[in-house]
Amino acid sequence: MIADIEASLAEFVAIRRDLHAHPELCFAEERTASQVAGLLERWGIPVTRGIGRTGVVGVIRRGQGQRAIGLRADMDALPLQEHNRFAHASRHEGRMHACGHDGHTAMLLAAARHLALHAEFDGTVVLIFQPAEEGGTGALAMMEDGLFDRFPVDAVFAAHNWPGLPVGSFAVSPGPMMASCNEFSIVVHGKGAHAAMPDQGVDAIQVAFQIGTALQTIVSRNVKPTEPVVLSVTQVHAGDALNVLPDSCELRGTVRCFSIEARDFVEARMRELVQHIGAAHGARCEMHFKCNCPPTTNHPFETAFVQRVLRDLVGAGNVRPFEPTMSAEDFSFMLQAKAGCYFMIGNGEGDHRSAGHGLGPCMLHNPSFDFNDALIPIGAAAWVRLAQAWLAEEGK
Repeated sequence: MIADIEASLAEFVAIRRDLHAHPELCFAEERTASQVAGLLERWGIPVTRGIGRTGVVGVIRRGQGQRAIGLRADMDALPLQEHNRFAHASRHEGRMHACGHDGHTAMLLAAARHLALHAEFDGTVVLIFQPAEEGGTGALAMMEDGLFDRFPVDAVFAAHNWPGLPVGSFAVSPGPMMASCNEFSIVVHGKGAHAAMPDQGVDAIQVAFQIGTALQTIVSRNVKPTEPVVLSVTQVHAGDALNVLPDSCELRGTVRCFSIEARDFVEARMRELVQHIGAAHGARCEMHFKCNCPPTTNHPFETAFVQRVLRDLVGAGNVRPFEPTMSAEDFSFMLQAKAGCYFMIGNGEGDHRSAGHGLGPCMLHNPSFDFNDALIPIGAAAWVRLAQAWLAEEGK
């Protein structure tokens, strides 16, 4: 590891726990962004605030090198009530750092200070502190605000803590790491009637039930068995009285997959089923399909580069392949615009939590989660070594 970073661990643990105690939701990271920008400026790093509303970008330039690397950390929290009762638990009702973005921010800050004050390299490091990863597509907002035009990079990298993966280890693979995130709503317009006289109406609920059942045949009978796709109906909304057949029923849900082609096929097949099932029963149906973010897909060259640097850092046995997950990540937008790689850093099994933690497991998006502070020097060292190695490369 890096002695300077390990020596300052207590300082960055305090920073991380302060962020954990003061979580802020997407595009409301005012305090967090101010803390990040203030620390970067204290270390002599030029800072630009307000990229993508509440994003922060710091730039470290050294030497005459023309190569540039982007390192990204997310800053936002989740709308979740924390169950932990330790000293740094959330001080705000209904808000919690349940995904470890507080730790991601602390790791990149620790790397930033070392790069600014001690590290040797030739080129440019762009530090990207992103808002609104949790459903707000803050990555896209930063890009629409000119992120890569104003701060050009040759490649961009991001990391996420991963519970269950041992501390001191990493996981990464080329190709898809996470799925695309898409949401849909289907409104069935029938004809309301008395529940005792269904023949006088068009039962929107029954039509919706048939649509919901038919949607499940898309994955089981229309998609290739080797193509991972999840289609889940997660909400049904209809009716207010027991003796009334409502005139409408709404289904909502999510579609997850690893390719744009699969997503487009599923959407088209959904529209066919919805239209024809509705028509067969005399109902009118509306369907809305929203693509929230594309699959998070690693580029081969950059992934091999990350694997090589991480193996040098922690040993080949501690750099594992990653099995893709159906969760989503808006870093995918950055990987569409730039070459790069997204990798996982082990958060352990949860035994790092002190007394006062909740009863649940230390899993992502769980009210008993807490980031493992032992990751800070490991993650920061990884950022430093990746930056130095990338800027030392003479080209692909």
